[in-house]
Amino acid sequence: MRSAIQIKDLHFSYKDLTVLKNISFSIKKESFYIIIGPNGSGKTTLLKLISGIINPEHDSIHVLGKSVLNYSRKTLARKLAFVQQNQPVDFSFTVFELVLMGRSPHMGMLGVEKEKDIDIATQAISFTAVDHLVDRKLDQLSGGEQQRVFLARAICQEPEIILLDEPTASLDLSHQIRIMDLMRKLMDEKGITVVMVSHDVNLAAMYADELLLLSKGRMMKKGKPDKVLTFQTLEKAYDCKLLVDESPVGNFPRITLVPHRFLKDTNQ
Repeated sequence: MRSAIQIKDLHFSYKDLTVLKNISFSIKKESFYIIIGPNGSGKTTLLKLISGIINPEHDSIHVLGKSVLNYSRKTLARKLAFVQQNQPVDFSFTVFELVLMGRSPHMGMLGVEKEKDIDIATQAISFTAVDHLVDRKLDQLSGGEQQRVFLARAICQEPEIILLDEPTASLDLSHQIRIMDLMRKLMDEKGITVVMVSHDVNLAAMYADELLLLSKGRMMKKGKPDKVLTFQTLEKAYDCKLLVDESPVGNFPRITLVPHRFLKDTNQ
């Protein structure tokens, strides 16, 4: 099966600051791939490079078998959607109008939607269960509702790949699970490859088919959750004490932070 994304020998710097170094991995089509790592490890920059928002320094990123440098912005947007973190919500569009914007890469020069575009937007709204919000303005919605609307807009693009930067950040537990379940449903029912950055290693353990752990701009480990999420690897990456055991609800790791006050030797 052709890879959805293939990265080989990726290096990237902001002027004199090296952000990513010697990154090589591939993501299978129709898989749920999650990128984890401490703050400043290069996770968001990696997503922006894959999405074409930032151009790589060399021909090192291929999306669906083609260099990201060889796509036009519009063509790439037909293949790949990117749901960024902290998107602006202070504009006067309704939910339906915002979701319909996902059809922009498929519209002609005049940017006039057709009946097909409206049908696809309606289906995306139904898939993300925001039907009851179509006439509301985005700034009138809760954080979880807003996130589902942005996902609906991404689905409306009809991409083969969706990139998400911390989609569960600042959401309560119930909304975190709803978003993650929605991503799994999107992959299972629509065959979309989902690539996500997350700080929540327990959510990553539960949902990811494969993980990539970054630390200080380098790859520390990649593979199945049980191979990546070991206490030796995580303690080294995050520089804190933790426990890793098997989750009581499934065959995947569970990570528990150990506060300093529970350590026997306070000098550890």
